[in-house]
Amino acid sequence: MTEGVLAGITTAVAALDERQSIALVKQALEGGESSVRIVRAAQDGMQTVGLRYEQQDIFLAGLIMAGEIFRAIMDLAQPGLENELVGDASGHVLLGTVAGDIHDIGKNMAALTFRMFGFTVDDLGTNVSPERFLEAVKAASPDIVGMSGLLSAAFTSMRDTVALIKSHADELTRVPVTIVGGGTIDEMAARYIGADHWTTDAMEGVRICQGFMEGIRRPVAGAR
Repeated sequence: MTEGVLAGITTAVAALDERQSIALVKQALEGGESSVRIVRAAQDGMQTVGLRYEQQDIFLAGLIMAGEIFRAIMDLAQPGLENELVGDASGHVLLGTVAGDIHDIGKNMAALTFRMFGFTVDDLGTNVSPERFLEAVKAASPDIVGMSGLLSAAFTSMRDTVALIKSHADELTRVPVTIVGGGTIDEMAARYIGADHWTTDAMEGVRICQGFMEGIRRPVAGAR
């Protein structure tokens, strides 16, 4: 039954059915379902929304509605998420969809999820050049730089961005950890890009970044 409810959440979000989406999320939570699994089901629906937009089945108003539905689901899931994704989440994340790509659903989901867990998020938007990323890193000194892209052509932009940031390490207050995300990202792509981490899931991205922040704040043994 639980799997059916999760599938229903995905379908309802994809159909932009806010009432059904919220009702099913409440049902899943009352049934003891994991908040992480609920949010992932909603993310799957959001990916379908993105495809519908590309195919001109829905337009900008539909994207805005989808974002509001996802935000409402996150609000409902938040108490459970705080228990399932524990850790010191405070940190500064710089996000952007890389040059040559204007897809922003994944980036927007990531930004919302990070903010829900206490991260400061600077969102540079879409089609962000490597030079713009570097400029923002110099200005803001983030702990983490997150790059999003749906198109495989985005991999080259991601690679150029990572390389440019690393090549200016001596000019930076700190060299941020880099994480790349998108529906086509995999281990091979991440190696080509040279990123420190990769993910196709916003919730996993939170875990990765929480772990990084906890690691740099953990005192060294014997230190005073």
